[in-house]
Amino acid sequence: MTVGSVTAGSSVSELAIETRGLSKRFGHQDAVAELDLSVPRGAVFGFLGPNGSGKTTTIRMLLGLASATSGSINVLGLAIPDRLHDVLPWVGALVEGPAFYPFLSGADNLHRLDTADPRAPASTRTARVARALDRVGLSHASHKKVRAYSLGMKQRLGIANALLVQRELLVLDEPTNGLDPQGTREVRSLVRTLAAEGTTVFLSTHLLAEVEQICTHAAVMSAGRLVAQGTLDELRSGKARLMLHTPDVVSARQVLISLGIEPDMAGDGIVSAALPEYQGEPESIVAALVAAGIRVRGFSVDSATLEDRFVALTGEGFNVVQ
Repeated sequence: MTVGSVTAGSSVSELAIETRGLSKRFGHQDAVAELDLSVPRGAVFGFLGPNGSGKTTTIRMLLGLASATSGSINVLGLAIPDRLHDVLPWVGALVEGPAFYPFLSGADNLHRLDTADPRAPASTRTARVARALDRVGLSHASHKKVRAYSLGMKQRLGIANALLVQRELLVLDEPTNGLDPQGTREVRSLVRTLAAEGTTVFLSTHLLAEVEQICTHAAVMSAGRLVAQGTLDELRSGKARLMLHTPDVVSARQVLISLGIEPDMAGDGIVSAALPEYQGEPESIVAALVAAGIRVRGFSVDSATLEDRFVALTGEGFNVVQ
């Protein structure tokens, strides 16, 4: 398989996207600061962060739509912007919402856009347009004028445009924006199918559910900076939390401290603590409490969730359902 004039694969890079020290400054404001991003080939990579965290600015730099103030970018093993014309034919993208001719049908819009792609063979255009519309569930509306499309239908049409020819990398900026639950499920299913076919999917979103359900890897942005990245399991690897219900709060705190556990909340019959890498089982903590005469009315140890980690990393909550 080739990308431009360079062979893709391990001989070039195992990363579909790689940035080092990538920064974008507007005046005295850093929109993106010292970003070191590593997106493995074949991954469904969730690019997460609250609104205004630098996600869209980063995507614009990756696609050559904005110049970087400093740092380096490699996409599919080639430097951006130097090799942009070699890279872009292999990248499908949906950024900041789709824009189409409102007086043309969905199919006619895709025909016009495909005509502008020098790599797209004219002989298969009609078949490819029909297939792309079918993949995003718009076959029934292919001849309807786009001005009559809902926001969700326009979003799916944008994804169809990105799928007109074979892509090595698909970049989607908030792809389920405006979709109803059924449309959201269809897009998620489509992303899974594309990943199974070997396409790397880079998915920018502020919806935790998107990452939980379809991503293999993720990165978290906050105020223009990368605060974490890795597999989902790695991102979930925060400390577990202990929750103790007891009328003996003061004495229970002392026992926990003696075990190397520092309580961070106490009162109204509840003691809570972040649980370090404790050598014993949770049962041994309960045994130590009981041995010290602590009346245990309830005890639980809960692993850190992805939402817990994101809130801890960014200081902001995420939309977790849609």
